[in-house]
Amino acid sequence: MRHRLPAARFETPPRRSVTLEEVAADFDVILLDAYNVLNVGETPIPGAAARIAALRAAGRAVMVVSNAAGYPKPVMMARYAQPGFDFARREVVTSRKALLTHLDGHAPRRWGTMLDRTHGLEDFGARDITILGDDPASYANAEGLLLIGSGLWNATRQRLLEEALARHPRPVLVGNPDIVAPREGGLSQEPCHYEHRLADRTGITPVFLGKPFRGIYEIALSRLPAPCPPGRALMVGDTLHTDILGGRHMGFAAALVPVSARSSGLMWRRPSPGPRSCPTSSSSGSESTAADHAAASPAGHRPLQLA
Repeated sequence: MRHRLPAARFETPPRRSVTLEEVAADFDVILLDAYNVLNVGETPIPGAAARIAALRAAGRAVMVVSNAAGYPKPVMMARYAQPGFDFARREVVTSRKALLTHLDGHAPRRWGTMLDRTHGLEDFGARDITILGDDPASYANAEGLLLIGSGLWNATRQRLLEEALARHPRPVLVGNPDIVAPREGGLSQEPCHYEHRLADRTGITPVFLGKPFRGIYEIALSRLPAPCPPGRALMVGDTLHTDILGGRHMGFAAALVPVSARSSGLMWRRPSPGPRSCPTSSSSGSESTAADHAAASPAGHRPLQLA
């Protein structure tokens, strides 16, 4: 899957810190992943809300940047409000918003959609959306595919999707580039797990909307009250190929939040001294993925205790 991911540069060795507050003073904006940073599944991480309040009191802008595309914005805001997070709507950016923004520039078409409709589709407006299930006709009739939420997806539906696209290639938009996500009972398989299989078997190149790709970060930065140089932003998350790779692709510092039996705290990298520009795949210097640097991070993960 490497060739489908953006490039990034890791010029400096990582540093280890115990808490986020130890490094926050170097940054104006803190971008937080949600899963395994604020919550695990539906369960909030104790102390996270108080830690965010402390960051704000210290003058830091705090935003959530999440690949939780399966939830409409009102549902996301309610989930955060219940355990005491006081995020404003503009401070929460999900890959669902990145997908909807992309669709605004797309010609209307019939979209076959991987999604659990439980939480509603109101934010999709008048778009022609069909939830894909076990009827082969829905796959054949779709003019494009949206991969958003995989909670009800299974091997039969994956086979129907692959066969339909092999017969008739169509655009595929991925609204959640996560491969897995932490839940209370373990890891769930997310849309990108199925998409990479799909791309390998059909040769179709998808469009990704969400971390580690640029669009979701640009939406987040556009909501800040003032421009933020890339080197003054810190992306905090638990996943190398989305949070860390995406943050470094944008030129941000990036903090991994692993906790293992051997060590705890943040593993973080900041941009090397020099111009604050966002690297691209044509940039000179060492290019690599976050996975290439996994050996620098402690093995084994559990939720970051922000308190």
